[in-house]
Amino acid sequence: MSPLVITAGEPAGIGPDLILQLAAEGHEVARPWLAVGDPALFRQRAARLGLAVEVVSLADGETPVMAPGRLSVWPVALRSACQPGRLATANADYVLESLDLAIAACREGRASAMVTAPLHKGVIIEAGHAGFTGHTEYLRDACGVDDVVMMLATDDALHARSPSWQGSPGLRVALATTHLPLREVADAITPASLGRVLRILDHDLRHDFGIARPRIAVCGLNPHAGEDGHLGREELEVIAPTLDALRGEGLILDGPLPADTLFTPRHLADVDAVLAMYHDQGLAVLKYAGFGRGANLTLGLPIVRTSVDHGTALDLAASGRADAGSLAVALNLAAEMAAARAASA
Repeated sequence: MSPLVITAGEPAGIGPDLILQLAAEGHEVARPWLAVGDPALFRQRAARLGLAVEVVSLADGETPVMAPGRLSVWPVALRSACQPGRLATANADYVLESLDLAIAACREGRASAMVTAPLHKGVIIEAGHAGFTGHTEYLRDACGVDDVVMMLATDDALHARSPSWQGSPGLRVALATTHLPLREVADAITPASLGRVLRILDHDLRHDFGIARPRIAVCGLNPHAGEDGHLGREELEVIAPTLDALRGEGLILDGPLPADTLFTPRHLADVDAVLAMYHDQGLAVLKYAGFGRGANLTLGLPIVRTSVDHGTALDLAASGRADAGSLAVALNLAAEMAAARAASA
């Protein structure tokens, strides 16, 4: 069974800390897992954190032996010394090389999925990679696909602890648009773009989550979903006609629905995912429900990729105060998605 691989991300951030925490506690998933990064960095950070973790370098493609207190690493060398909390542009290429190794391993079948610890976009851009906009777009281009979809999902167990959420499969929120200024969002939502996003979302819910007939609730763009055109016409002219056309293709879609009432347990009870029209419309709710216990994933790729729901937290690096909960969720989710994709192949 090919392993899951975790890229360590920005070396001055909390990525190495989180990976070491999971290794120290012997975090188990259905598949073996290992890290991609500099073994010396992991050893130095483990010493700073007071974690008794044996760091073992493996040859590229070698399968790890899982045991508490042991971290297997496919090595990539830092370009310069790393100080926790201090960014160094010299290490930008180290971050990208780690990503390239993980992507190649997944595409060639030497790894079953990849999980990404947070990177710092600014330092990569400042190092000379002017076109870099983040993990998602880098993976899209590396895998040679035209369209990808960003989705965040909460840990299912989070809602099991709340009686009002009993029966909920957890919250999954995908985005019709991602990192755009609000004034550009309406123009970016077209029948073509919305159709592509919903087809990808429906396909990957089937193949990566094993949901035979996914039901997707779609938010409106405007307050009250436009209120019959009195608060905006995007619902009438773009969103609703697109949903009708996709229903003709067999997609099960509810909406467009007012976002302020959609995100309630009663309305989400039979929904497998929500499509929000813009970033904060969906992610503010999801992160309130489960920040630090959620995962980010990229749909539409030929490989499985999940990530944490937070950033590099430079101020927490090597402090021992970073919470590995989101990385654990991302790792668990990657294992489940890899198994579902293999079963549907």
